Amino acid sequence: MTLSRPAITALLAEHGLHPSRALGQNFVADPNTVRRIVRLAGVGAGTPVVEIGAGLGSLTLALAETGAAVVAVEVDRYLVPVLREVLAGTDVDVVEGDALTLDWGSLLARDPGPWSLVANLPYNVAVPVTIGVLERAPMVASLLVMVQREVGERMAARAGEDAYGAVSVKVDYWSRAEVVGRVPATVFVPRPNVESVLVRLERRSAPAVDPSLVSYDRLFSVVRAGFAQRRKMLRRSLAAIVDPEAFEAAGVAPEARAEELDVAQWGRLAGWAPPS
Repeated sequence: MTLSRPAITALLAEHGLHPSRALGQNFVADPNTVRRIVRLAGVGAGTPVVEIGAGLGSLTLALAETGAAVVAVEVDRYLVPVLREVLAGTDVDVVEGDALTLDWGSLLARDPGPWSLVANLPYNVAVPVTIGVLERAPMVASLLVMVQREVGERMAARAGEDAYGAVSVKVDYWSRAEVVGRVPATVFVPRPNVESVLVRLERRSAPAVDPSLVSYDRLFSVVRAGFAQRRKMLRRSLAAIVDPEAFEAAGVAPEARAEELDVAQWGRLAGWAPPS
């Protein structure tokens, strides 16, 4: 059982609640959509799953139907009791918390994993939540996130594509990402003014750039500098932080622009050091 549009409308009215614009709340009100998300996430009986932004529980119920071991996280303290009411009789563990500040180690210590993460993420926190999980929750091996179309395209973009940017490089450092589906605005309550996509991320067994060769902070300070002035040639945009000799050593043309470099090229450029 999942929640239909009439059921969501009734729940909100019964509890005197209204979707919060500040929290970017748009509840999925289509059983076929939530079951599609679950299928694309690849979860099943016994899979440890953490859901971020459980809301009223529509997607949570579909996850629970599979027999997965679900931890549902919701930041809105007014929704949490309603969520617990909807999930009564299931084995879902409901946690009130903010995904931006969660202690992932403590939250997911109950199972060694690997964990799957499934989330319907508001556009204003989609990138920091996703990157935060990749950076701080190594026990999460796969993610299926529903995000605004433009955000999802940036996450999954490859070098040379229009949407490619610093976020794309950071996602690629940790994972392999792809857009696996679109979700129409008509399945949400309330209906948003943006299109949504589903992005699947599979964590790499090791970062795309060896941290022993270049630190994470150094790598992304160079990446950020390059994309901050993406219309400029890299020899100019990176003049203050990358030696001219690094370009030849890294096999990167000084005339190249930021969107032309993949994560491996960024790693070679950022990691070059003059001979001692």
